[in-house]
Amino acid sequence: MNTKGFTENTENIETPNDINVSEKPLNPSKISSGRVDINVLKSKLEAEKSKEFRKNIFIFSFCVLLLGSIGIFLSL
Repeated sequence: MNTKGFTENTENIETPNDINVSEKPLNPSKISSGRVDINVLKSKLEAEKSKEFRKNIFIFSFCVLLLGSIGIFLSL
């Protein structure tokens, strides 16, 4: 019986020594200081509220229209 270990199956894989690639940052975008403009946040919040308000108006008008049509149908 012959027992083989992991040492017999290893291969040496060398990484390339390209200095130019390693010196470049992974994310080339400008690093910000972490400050946020309050006007941008307000405009995003207002846009989100506006979208939610339109959705609520649509649902409300659909329900009123549905109740009205059911009422007319049942009264006939």
